[in-house]
Amino acid sequence: MELTVKVPGSCGELVQGTHGGTPYLVTCPINLYTRVKISDKHKTVSGLGVKSQAALKRTLHYLGKTEFDFGITLSSELPIGKGMASSSADIAAVCFAVAAAYGVELTAPEVSRIAAGIEPTDGVFFENIIRINHMTGECLETMNDFPALKIAVFDAGGAVDTVTFHQRTDLDELSIKNEQRTDAAMELVRGSCAPDAWAKAATESALANQSILPKKDLPELIEAAKGRGALGVNVAHSGTVIGVLFAPDTTREHIDEIANRLAAQFSHLHYCETVTLTSGGRIMEKFD
Repeated sequence: MELTVKVPGSCGELVQGTHGGTPYLVTCPINLYTRVKISDKHKTVSGLGVKSQAALKRTLHYLGKTEFDFGITLSSELPIGKGMASSSADIAAVCFAVAAAYGVELTAPEVSRIAAGIEPTDGVFFENIIRINHMTGECLETMNDFPALKIAVFDAGGAVDTVTFHQRTDLDELSIKNEQRTDAAMELVRGSCAPDAWAKAATESALANQSILPKKDLPELIEAAKGRGALGVNVAHSGTVIGVLFAPDTTREHIDEIANRLAAQFSHLHYCETVTLTSGGRIMEKFD
């Protein structure tokens, strides 16, 4: 028996804030993945970091197992510490795969509860786009229709540890001050699945987050990007990446041209690659 589970990462979040004091983020899943492979042909454990090892142990406990009877290998296309949901994708892929090895199909809410017990979690393993309480793992809202935005991913450098970031004592106060702006952004997301509406919402949330984790020259980057045909930006609210958002029908060549010009203008930014906003969830293949 062999099986493989893929879970997408993210380019930051589309919106993040609080509503009525409850923290949330709106997922931004993209077509870059963590892959977990399980086999009954060996018992080697390879590629698992501390958090994914914790996911393995917690999933076994959830299933009532004391030992893992298979080999497991994790590989990922996602960089660590950038705000691309690498840990959430790793944890979720391990949870889904380990359970599947024992013939159990975990639901996304079950995985979310396990994940939130390890660290604040991104909901990229839920189908579609969701609004999630990343501290508890509770799915608050699902957006079934969304635009397949093209996203040019830029890295501002450095790394942010999710657990340490969420231990900041000023987060609640700053997020509450931003509620009016992030509430308005959420209304844009709910009101339309048009690319420009979602990009406007993401841009507003990115600017609101400047009071929490500022990105150097973000207003100037937004102006320059929109002047060259982009719709707006989104950011990793607790990470280092910035996404420049384009309409779904924009060609890769055109995006590359604009992204390279922006990287030349803003020398502190590194243009990584272009990705597509996609549905969250997990993709499983199983072979007997």
